[in-house]
Amino acid sequence: LAELEVPLIEVLAEMEYHGIRVDVARLRELSAQFQEKIEALRGEIYALAGREFNIDSRLQLGALLFEELRLPVVKRTKTGPSTDAEVLEELALLHPLPAKIIEYRHLAKLKSTYVDALPELILPQTGRIHSSFKQDVAATGRLSSQDPNLQNIPIRTPQGKAIRSAFLPEEGWRLMTADYSQIELRVLAHFSQDAALMAAFAEDRDIHAQVASEVYGVPLAEVTPQMRRSAKAVNFGVIYGQSPFGLARSLGIDQQDAALFIDRYFAGYPGVDAFLTQTLQQARRDGYVSTILGRRRPVQGVRDPATVADKRQRNLPERIAINTVIQGSAADIIKQAMLQVHRRLKREKLAARLLVQIHDELMLEFPPHEEAALRQLVVEEMTTAVPLRVPLKVDVHTGTNWAECGD
Repeated sequence: LAELEVPLIEVLAEMEYHGIRVDVARLRELSAQFQEKIEALRGEIYALAGREFNIDSRLQLGALLFEELRLPVVKRTKTGPSTDAEVLEELALLHPLPAKIIEYRHLAKLKSTYVDALPELILPQTGRIHSSFKQDVAATGRLSSQDPNLQNIPIRTPQGKAIRSAFLPEEGWRLMTADYSQIELRVLAHFSQDAALMAAFAEDRDIHAQVASEVYGVPLAEVTPQMRRSAKAVNFGVIYGQSPFGLARSLGIDQQDAALFIDRYFAGYPGVDAFLTQTLQQARRDGYVSTILGRRRPVQGVRDPATVADKRQRNLPERIAINTVIQGSAADIIKQAMLQVHRRLKREKLAARLLVQIHDELMLEFPPHEEAALRQLVVEEMTTAVPLRVPLKVDVHTGTNWAECGD
């Protein structure tokens, strides 16, 4: 509290005060584009349904999917069969309509939440958006951003990139993003002290390709993109306590193959298996878990391993315990980095300033002549924020808008 959270208040206050500039004309242009696409999707949905209906009505959609098209009911709510995203993804394997509904909802949400809402949130005196950064919302210790939530703009979709292109630096300045490379897996390597995982990070190898090589038993050079994708799903699935069923569904493979994949992973990385077991034992014994800098989160309901038939199947408290240690520690690290970057900017009297934090990424704006000094400063402070048993790695990008910083 005294060394991290309270000093961070000053940093967050400055970030909220400065805000971030947005291009209203670009957002208006995107609004028209999104609306056009939404209308086109509406037409495609009606064609697949064979009639018009209110796409936004859960009841009308449910009647169409389950009564008219006779698709299976995946799960139920108090008001009837569910039509949530998870259900639609499953049904999309059986019929083209649910996939169009997913796309329609995604676009409509982005349009209302960001494209149409952002211009309304601009403060007339500054011409900027001033998001609020909250320290007391996420139980893991992550910061949350509100009014607007800048952390939820999709990263990998073309629509998310288009929205990011509307975020600009101060007139004549540039934007810089600096994000930690695979910080949660590095935290996992630090805590588990697994020799293979630590060696991969120490030698700066592609961790997902490395895991694929181990699990599939092929040389690194023979790892295919599909193998790497499966390994990446396992790497992150391990942290969040994903079951063979969950992995099978996310990869579109057989459940037995998924179980075998997970078993092979733990055989190849025994330190990770031991760390997860130890974390759960400690949580059960103490009633809480702790992050790397000492944030505690109470966790009740972790079971006695002796009573659990399948130790890969974790209940919610067990997933929370592991997730908090890993994700919470990653949150500690980036908060410490924010403090150090902020203090050094002041010390070196640079005009550059922190604008936004998006989980494992920082965004700053700076006058062009400061670029080299700022890049060095940010990398130095972020990589030394909290000492780990493996190196922290930071990727830095600059551009004239936020979208350019992702290239």
